[in-house]
Amino acid sequence: MSNEQRIRLECFSETDFNLLISWVKDEKELIQFAGQIFQFPLTAEQLKEYLKDKNRHPFKIVLNNSNTVIGHCEAYQTSNNTVKLCRIIIGDKGYRGQGLGYEATKTLINWCIKNLRPKTIELNVYDFNTIAIKCYENLGFQRTNDSKTITLNGENWTSVRMYLDVKNQRLL
Repeated sequence: MSNEQRIRLECFSETDFNLLISWVKDEKELIQFAGQIFQFPLTAEQLKEYLKDKNRHPFKIVLNNSNTVIGHCEAYQTSNNTVKLCRIIIGDKGYRGQGLGYEATKTLINWCIKNLRPKTIELNVYDFNTIAIKCYENLGFQRTNDSKTITLNGENWTSVRMYLDVKNQRLL
């Protein structure tokens, strides 16, 4: 893989709603992608409300070579010192497994460091999502002992909090 960026982040807007909605086929996919912020089925009305929060910085993930939108990600400023990465998805399943989620997360981290200047970047990930956990660990995130379990259709889903100390972090 070359050092050239294959993706870029662009601001997420109302024109992107239908594509994002099309990626989320059921309640499980919605909760895995977004936690419990939305109700299934995802709607434009929910996304309009989502965009009103000034601490939220949502992006679409765009392939540089074709200008194709393949995913979504968000940085949420929880305080002056902490930013939470959330709602990260390579929505077009044909692009999964190619390292694009890693690249998008790295790009989002760099955007946060340059624009929001946090001391810590955090995220939550379900413990069964081992591919995402490995991706985040490869970017320098560490697991905490904090976890939260929800029950979805009789299944227990445990969310693990991870963090990246960026005080001395350079751009990746």
